[in-house]
Amino acid sequence: MDSKQYIKEMKTALDSIDLESVSRLTEALRIRYAFDQNVFVCGNGGSAAISEHFSCDHLKGIRESKQFVISHPKVISLASNLPLITAIANDKSYDQIFSYQIESLARMGDILLLISSSGNSKNIIEALNSAHKLKLDVFAIVGFNGGKVKELIPENTVHIKSSNYGIIEDCSQSVMHMISQTLS
Repeated sequence: MDSKQYIKEMKTALDSIDLESVSRLTEALRIRYAFDQNVFVCGNGGSAAISEHFSCDHLKGIRESKQFVISHPKVISLASNLPLITAIANDKSYDQIFSYQIESLARMGDILLLISSSGNSKNIIEALNSAHKLKLDVFAIVGFNGGKVKELIPENTVHIKSSNYGIIEDCSQSVMHMISQTLS
């Protein structure tokens, strides 16, 4: 795929995003921040990097925004503590690296944001299931056909219709920026 074709596919994928789903996620985050609740975010590979970036933009960018009235958004990337992740993977299972953290840290009223290109990663599904047991609201940003995540939480899924990992990750990053710029 050359650059011209990439840009064309990127535009198509961006146009496929239901902006109402982005608005629902943005409003859910605004409410959590207003009530001083935690926002957990996770993903694998490139999606882990996006979850780190999401945490950065919300903790630093939104906190310093002159328009935002809450001074301390609480955003925790479950992909950021490598010693903990490897301990859980080694002693429990890689499938539990996010669910174990959710079960340890989350409380009712918090929110979990899953970022997954496929929507089928076992550790993402385990995190979703643990969050539901704790009565957390769960949202997701997914690509391809949305996978199991979209089946489980269709009303809370931002779906990027593409089968190209790079384009899905670029669009996920764009959704993350849409949200942070709306809130700041």
